[in-house]
Amino acid sequence: MTSQEPFKQNVRARMATTGESHTAARAHLTSDPASDAASGTGAATIRDRVSGAKVADATGRDYEAWFALLDAWGATPRTHTEIAAWLVEEQGVPDWWAQTVTVAYEQERGLRVPGQKKDGFASSASKTVNVPVERLFEAFADPGLRARWLPVEATERTAKPGRRFTADLPEGTRIAVTFQAKGDARSSAGVEHTRFGSAERAAEWKAHWRTWLADLKRIMEAQGEFSG
Repeated sequence: MTSQEPFKQNVRARMATTGESHTAARAHLTSDPASDAASGTGAATIRDRVSGAKVADATGRDYEAWFALLDAWGATPRTHTEIAAWLVEEQGVPDWWAQTVTVAYEQERGLRVPGQKKDGFASSASKTVNVPVERLFEAFADPGLRARWLPVEATERTAKPGRRFTADLPEGTRIAVTFQAKGDARSSAGVEHTRFGSAERAAEWKAHWRTWLADLKRIMEAQGEFSG
């Protein structure tokens, strides 16, 4: 039952970690996963993507064994950085796997919800377009071309031609776009949009990106369009 002391401890730990109010933290911990899935707000956990068997092969323990060890150490009120560092420095877990176990632990104990990162929530989208990677990069990096398909303001931060583009967007959010050539006249762009204040807002922007990238593909592939 939610009145039990372990649950109260998890609520307090989540409040300390995420800065949420008691009401918000409790709501996350008592949410119905089935309802989340039905409403489209649910997201895959790290355990859905990386099996316990793979974790055991790489680290010597499966998720449950690591969770028990972390509980005994007193990991619940600690930060993500502290937990990961302890796994690396005290338990000899390789860095990537330490991050995996830490995120899984935080999700399992209600300290982090799927899709949440240290700087907020994130969404992603990608699109393959039948144009050279140089042209696809220009569609993001050139302000004039970008304005033809992206209806929100983007302030460039960094740009590595044909490889990566980052920019600040409204609501204090940020995008990082990676590009990949798939032949002389075919390429893809992967957009990661971060720093959202809620999973719901991240999901709304994800839907926008699907529309915008579809528009980009249509415009770029149209005969005579988007030539500069």
